[in-house]
Amino acid sequence: MDAQIKKGLLDACVLKLLAKETSYGYAITAEMQRVLEVSESSLYPVLRRLEQSGCCATFQRPHNGRMRKYYSITPDGRRKLQDVKADWQEALEVINFVLEEGVSA
Repeated sequence: MDAQIKKGLLDACVLKLLAKETSYGYAITAEMQRVLEVSESSLYPVLRRLEQSGCCATFQRPHNGRMRKYYSITPDGRRKLQDVKADWQEALEVINFVLEEGVSA
C-alpha cells in the first residue's frame, strides 16, 4: 500500500477508534491490527501528531504500578474525522467507477 495513503488511513482509523472510546497506545495498536498492519512504533508518531494538531487529548492514570497514557478524541478530532469520511466517500465513488465492470472505453 502506498505510504501516503497508509498515513491518511492511520490517522482516520485512530480517530475512529477514539470516537468510540478513550484508549491507550497498546490497545489502539491491537485494535488497528485487525484491519491494517501497524506496529506500536509506527502508531505513536500518529498519536503525537493528532495530539499536537488538537485532534486528541491525553491524560495519565496508574495501571499496575505504572502511569499509562490515555488518548481521547476532541471536538476538533471529531470534525477532522467527519472531513476524512467525506473525502474517503468521494474517493470511494471514483474507485467504484474504476473497478466497475462492463464500461466500454
